[in-house]
Amino acid sequence: MQIDAVDQRIIALLVADARASYADIGNRVSLSAPAVKRRVDRLRATGVIRGFTAVVDPAAVGWTTEAFVELFCAGRTTPAQIGVAARRHPEVVGAYTVSGEADALVHLRAADIAHLEAALERLRAESFVTSTRSTIVLSRLVESPGVGPSAR
Repeated sequence: MQIDAVDQRIIALLVADARASYADIGNRVSLSAPAVKRRVDRLRATGVIRGFTAVVDPAAVGWTTEAFVELFCAGRTTPAQIGVAARRHPEVVGAYTVSGEADALVHLRAADIAHLEAALERLRAESFVTSTRSTIVLSRLVESPGVGPSAR
């Protein structure tokens, strides 16, 4: 599917505010509301837009401690096995296979250090995990919910 500059702008505007009306978006991209709707419907039908979600501030729900954990795994552990295990832990907000020494990188969020430690211990107990290396986040410098060009 071809995504033109108008589609990219619509996507950026939806990433910035998924509750924006088609009329509001249309005003920003010089299209009518029905034309924006047709484009959004096409982007959804082709899988470019996979859904709409609420972005929750972790501090508002009390999960202000976060860490990135490198996982080192036994022998022939597959990405699928890592993904299944990561989904079992509610503190995992992202899990990725990576290049380098580690086999995977896991992003954890927790209420405090004690909660983070408990989550990390549960993650380490997965049968395929041979070791971990953790980095605790001190502050967030840049955070972007979407991809592509800015909505500005």
